[in-house]
Amino acid sequence: MSQNNKQVTYDDNNIFAKMLSGDIPYHKVYEDDKTLAFMDIMPQAEGHVLVIPKQKAVDLADLEPEYAAAVLMTCKKVMQAQRQVFEREGIIQMQLNGTQAGQTVFHYHVHLIPSSIHELGRHAVTQVENDQLADMAEKLATAIES
Repeated sequence: MSQNNKQVTYDDNNIFAKMLSGDIPYHKVYEDDKTLAFMDIMPQAEGHVLVIPKQKAVDLADLEPEYAAAVLMTCKKVMQAQRQVFEREGIIQMQLNGTQAGQTVFHYHVHLIPSSIHELGRHAVTQVENDQLADMAEKLATAIES
């Protein structure tokens, strides 16, 4: 919902849709037929990953059950890899629905952040170097595969 309480319509030009279509590069952590997991370029902590469905869905209310289940299964795989790679027990799972809740990209997505609530940085403040993201993505992808 937007601030005027009207449902936001799905925009095929949002950044995640462009990633899914191959128009924008990203650092893939995991992919299957229903989901994509990739590094957040402006993370709140080291290892911050986003998981999205391959369905056009603005928020949770739009998500078909089979895609919702697939997103959760991908989150589970990524979290296990994050715990191994970053040696963190705590993983913050965050999902925002609508402008009033802080959603800024209107394609359903889940944040998986290896951190504690006390260490969590602000989102979209600092962009991480491309090489660092590539290295983290590779380590996480390897951990998921093994």
